[in-house]
Amino acid sequence: MEKKTPLYDVYGKYGGKIISFGGYLLPVQFKGIMEEHMAVRTAVGLFDVSHMGEITCRGKDALAFLNRVLTNDYTSLKTGSARYSPMCNDKGGIVDDLIVYKVADEDYFIVVNAATKDKDYAWMQAHVHGDCRLADVSDQYIQLALQGPKAEDVLRRLLPDEAIPKKPYTAKFHVDLQGTDTVVSRTGYTGEDGFELYFAVPDAEKVWNLLLETGRPYGIQPCGLGARDTLRMEAAMPLYGQEMSDDITPLEAGLDRFVKLTKPDFIGKAALVAAGEPQRVRVGLKVTGRGIVREHMDVWAAGKLVGHTTSGTYCPYVKRPIAMALVDRDHAAAGTPLEVDVRGRRVAVETEPLPFYTRKK
Repeated sequence: MEKKTPLYDVYGKYGGKIISFGGYLLPVQFKGIMEEHMAVRTAVGLFDVSHMGEITCRGKDALAFLNRVLTNDYTSLKTGSARYSPMCNDKGGIVDDLIVYKVADEDYFIVVNAATKDKDYAWMQAHVHGDCRLADVSDQYIQLALQGPKAEDVLRRLLPDEAIPKKPYTAKFHVDLQGTDTVVSRTGYTGEDGFELYFAVPDAEKVWNLLLETGRPYGIQPCGLGARDTLRMEAAMPLYGQEMSDDITPLEAGLDRFVKLTKPDFIGKAALVAAGEPQRVRVGLKVTGRGIVREHMDVWAAGKLVGHTTSGTYCPYVKRPIAMALVDRDHAAAGTPLEVDVRGRRVAVETEPLPFYTRKK
């Protein structure tokens, strides 16, 4: 049976159109994907992302565990900071990608994808050694994402300056948000500045309504999965199951800077080293022909199959169709002409650098 987040009954009040995603019933849109997308790019949007999973990791061997199961290096992670990482299998493929927060020494808070939460937790449990205790606490948390150039303006009406994290990938713990004990994190999945808030389930509707009411003067919009997807595509942020999978390595996915091959060891390192330079890479595609390119479509070069698309759609802010693809390295250079098979019709594209959109700081 599909799950519902604690805010499910609120969606209808804002015109939410519900779909099934990651085992949950979630809003794909409220007023419309384009309007919600543009609200996040130009003002501020609010997402319910409570379907995401949360795992605690504690004990004197917690750091060693994280460095063993994740490709990034957490040795230098400071209290109040967060760090992104892929998590690999023995063959170098990606089990999932996730974010780790350091709450205190020997105390970490991990956020994983909804559709892979159970798989991730089982994988982690299978590799625990020593004094390291994992707990799946997903059912205890609401997660809201407040995203856009005016997101900080909204929070400043609710919180003192010292309660708002200043740098990306930093967080404040035990923030009093109008009586709700909250984790405030300067992170997101939209390519914009913004925050993710974590707090207990009973306060779900209270905080949702508080943020929407406070954000009204700033043009806030409740946003659904549709805009979340188009926003992350413009920013070329990978999605598990599309740009990443058990058969795609982080080096193929263009996540090299999150893979620390200088670490003594991590699961998948030997396979990545043995494979050498990836022979297929993630690229951006500029659609030069007529049509919308979607995921899982074949990519051709002069009659030769050279890869497949991983994501694609029309994106509102850049005002054009875009796509990402995994292609043979020989056909990855920017400006390389290719074709995508769109339901039996070849649509002209050419490779372009990622991302398609970068926020002006």
